Amino acid sequence: MNNVTNSFNSGLNSFFDFLPTLLGAILLLLLAWIIATVVKKAVQKGLKAAGFGKLLTKWGVSNSQEQADKTIDSLAQVLYFLVWLLFLPGILGMLGLDAVARPISNMFDTALNFLPNLFAAIVIIAIGVIVARFVKNLVYNLALTLDVDKWVSKLTSSKTDVDATPSASQKSTMAKVLGNIIYIVILIPIVTIALETLNIDSISRPIVGVLNQVLAAIPNIIVAVILLAVGIAIAKFVGELLTDLLSSSGINNLTRYVKNSGNMNFDLAKIIGQIVAVVIGVFFLVEALNVLNLEVLNTIGQAIIAYLPLVLSALIILGIGVVGGTALGGLIKKSTGNKFAGEILKYILIVLSVFMALDQLQFATSIVNLAFILILGALSVAFAIGFGIGGRDFAKSQLAKLDKKMDKENNSSNDQGPTL
Repeated sequence: MNNVTNSFNSGLNSFFDFLPTLLGAILLLLLAWIIATVVKKAVQKGLKAAGFGKLLTKWGVSNSQEQADKTIDSLAQVLYFLVWLLFLPGILGMLGLDAVARPISNMFDTALNFLPNLFAAIVIIAIGVIVARFVKNLVYNLALTLDVDKWVSKLTSSKTDVDATPSASQKSTMAKVLGNIIYIVILIPIVTIALETLNIDSISRPIVGVLNQVLAAIPNIIVAVILLAVGIAIAKFVGELLTDLLSSSGINNLTRYVKNSGNMNFDLAKIIGQIVAVVIGVFFLVEALNVLNLEVLNTIGQAIIAYLPLVLSALIILGIGVVGGTALGGLIKKSTGNKFAGEILKYILIVLSVFMALDQLQFATSIVNLAFILILGALSVAFAIGFGIGGRDFAKSQLAKLDKKMDKENNSSNDQGPTL
């Protein structure tokens, strides 16, 4: 009986010893509920009274005022639970549940230590966005004032299109592009700094590495764009100058046989000028690709330069074949009056130049050569069969006429006798 009484007294003493701690935990729990409720109501009433719902609707976060009010209520509820989480480690610690309270406390310590970095990153990005927008608007208005689109149109359009008035949607196209480029260029280093401020290496390190590579490539990209723009301007100027010089020299008179012999009508001076302009533009394009220092683009540029002479020689061969075939066909037609013979000669020379151009381009050389041999053999067999069977009587009569003419000349020479 004494043992039972001692155990009961010991338990009762332990309860009374723990009672102040329990009451403290209950009071702390009640205080947490009061503060969480007050914070929740204050946030709900304050944000709604301040018109925060209208700002959410204006920013596009909410579609209506009712949805904005629900968003504010959700934000207040989040703060309500955050207050509870702040008091929870203390309540659990008072109850002696340190094993449960310690992880929560460490989580809050980490979050509180991270808040200054997060706040600093937000401030940096906010300031960067403001500065980037200011510079973007400045560049946009400056480009509109200088009428950049008009100058770009002069560089890229032909003479007949220079005086064309751009539409309303085209007047600010290049200005918007320049503004957006400047905006992105300014934001990249700002985002890099903000990510480094967070001190989250697992997230920030790869992103910062990519942004640094992009930032390092921006000068090369700008130089490449400037080089390409200058190349286009020079190519256009040289092409138009060469076209005018060749036109004034009368080179288009060389194509009068071609114009008179068929439906073909082209400006030889303009074609030469455009070819020269394209070649100059290709050289500047390859140089712009080399400026970017990308191995793939450098390989492509070298391949273009190496293949360009073959393309030019193929174009020359094809042009000579078309022009020469058309001119010779027209000359044969005009001198003999046989349209069929002229057309045959014309298309033979054109087909021959096409095969020579393909061979020069090294385009499936074995197939092209085989196809040419097959076509030539088929034409030879067709001509032999047509002349040997269908034209046998015609050939016999022509040979008989030739034999009679030769006999007549021999007889006339014998009747005259020897000449002293």
